[in-house]
Amino acid sequence: MKVIYISIAIVIVDQLTKIFVKGFSVPFLNFNFDGMFYGQSIPVIGDFFRLTYIENPGMAFGFDPGNAFKLAISLFSLVASIGLLIYLYAIRNKSFSLRVAIAFILGGAIGNLIDRTFYGVLFGYAPLFYGRVVDFFDFDFFDFTLFGRSYDRWPIFNIADAAVTVGVLILILFYKKHEEEKELEKSLVAATVDSGSSTHPITSDDLTSAENFSNTAEEPNEQVDNRKEVSD
Repeated sequence: MKVIYISIAIVIVDQLTKIFVKGFSVPFLNFNFDGMFYGQSIPVIGDFFRLTYIENPGMAFGFDPGNAFKLAISLFSLVASIGLLIYLYAIRNKSFSLRVAIAFILGGAIGNLIDRTFYGVLFGYAPLFYGRVVDFFDFDFFDFTLFGRSYDRWPIFNIADAAVTVGVLILILFYKKHEEEKELEKSLVAATVDSGSSTHPITSDDLTSAENFSNTAEEPNEQVDNRKEVSD
């Protein structure tokens, strides 16, 4: 479960950047940090990359389903985050790439969940679960149309969004490996059931050992065939 630190780091960095963009105050220290004003855009790499402060009222790509679905979206995000945390524990003995991918997705999900759940209350503009997600990364990649809406720049996003995207990309890149691991695990379970022996939880080391064994199992036969060819 050490990969949980990846999720924690993502949440911390995500919230720190959002607070600095949005601004904050510490009344008992008489400290106030204004941050950026809403809609402000600061060029970083010309017009290609800017920091632009907006707040996403609903789902990804700025799609707003309306207040009637706002609570449902927030509650779904909460349930999904809990489910990802449970799943991350369940796969604690699986391949590292799978655990890292889920850790990235979990960190991103929790980062945006905090906005939706608490920001409305903390900043005094909405009740619990009705907050808006703070976005600020603004890139000019290419024009496209989605949900009937045309975009001349990539939709503005945040670190939590980026973490979810990275997690999904890892799952896609290592999909074949994860599927092979599942099949190998099924084979190991079937073999232990047939032998009637007691088992311990199957770990990634077990799967690696089994994979190495399967890769080298053919070598003796190959050596016999080679000797046979020489004798002939």
